[in-house]
Amino acid sequence: MHPFCEFQGCSEKRAAPPCPFPVDVPRCRLGKNPPPCESCYHADRRTSYHYLTTYISMAFCLQSKKKLRDGSEIPILGFGTYELEGSSVVKPLTWALEAGYRHIDGAIWYYNEKECGQAIHAWLAKTGTPRSEIYWTTKLKDNISYDATMKAIDRSLKAVGFDYIDLYLLHSAIGGPEKRRESWRAVCDAKKQGKVKSIGVSNFGVKHLEEMLEQDVELPVINQVDLHPFMTRTEIVAMCEKHDIALEAWAPLVRGLRFRHPSIVGLAEKYGKTPAQILLRYSIQKGYIPIPKSASQERITSNTHIYDFELSEEEMTRLLSLDEALVTDWEVTTCP
Repeated sequence: MHPFCEFQGCSEKRAAPPCPFPVDVPRCRLGKNPPPCESCYHADRRTSYHYLTTYISMAFCLQSKKKLRDGSEIPILGFGTYELEGSSVVKPLTWALEAGYRHIDGAIWYYNEKECGQAIHAWLAKTGTPRSEIYWTTKLKDNISYDATMKAIDRSLKAVGFDYIDLYLLHSAIGGPEKRRESWRAVCDAKKQGKVKSIGVSNFGVKHLEEMLEQDVELPVINQVDLHPFMTRTEIVAMCEKHDIALEAWAPLVRGLRFRHPSIVGLAEKYGKTPAQILLRYSIQKGYIPIPKSASQERITSNTHIYDFELSEEEMTRLLSLDEALVTDWEVTTCP
């Protein structure tokens, strides 16, 4: 039976007929229940698709998680640490944890794994929060060889001070087919050894994913790419959706380059939100996992205020039409 049909906490305890829409409704991690049955899509036997999609999109909260193809769950909003090198990451990361972020995105290439670990450990000790509440991602800098990858994973574990890494990604497909294959083989073995829980890729294009399918290897649970209304990557998105590979959006705020775009400004004014919040809401409603980065405590907190409004289907379509293949930082999805 569909999740809508059980009504935990409903005073009438009514069960509704089976749902005609096989949609997996995300549950609030704070324990919030579906609406009471008198307003429920099922109990009233309404056929409004808009009602159903509205409830699904509004059901998200800061603690919401997305189930990955390996059965694990990842918080749908992350905090990025790119360009916060060394000790400069400590305060922003601490503010993010205080604001409720539990998904932290790092990388060897960000030169701050040790400092991220120090900030996280300090916050865990201060609040009494268990390590299991933190979802830590890091990435391999270079695809070189099997042995080099295994050593890099061990160095990352030592740097951050964890017993395991929640998500480990190949940072790019650079290096060619052979080096990609050997690096991925090492990542798969590290997962078998319990050093990493989930494995994925970043900046992989369609041909790189097709290569993995042809090799019949374990597929990544995530592909982290530059995704936003001005870079929609429809082919990569379609490929990932077809094979149940979740999409993480780095630079979901377009690095601020389109905050003054008329469409973004218009929606921000309509909903009383910032351009950043409009872009993050777009990403969440697309089913992506955005990982915004900021060094400002105010903006770090503001970026979490995206769960009290919903963009309409028409507005989402209009945002999708803004695609201009805008490269905000790094474009390697077509590398050999």
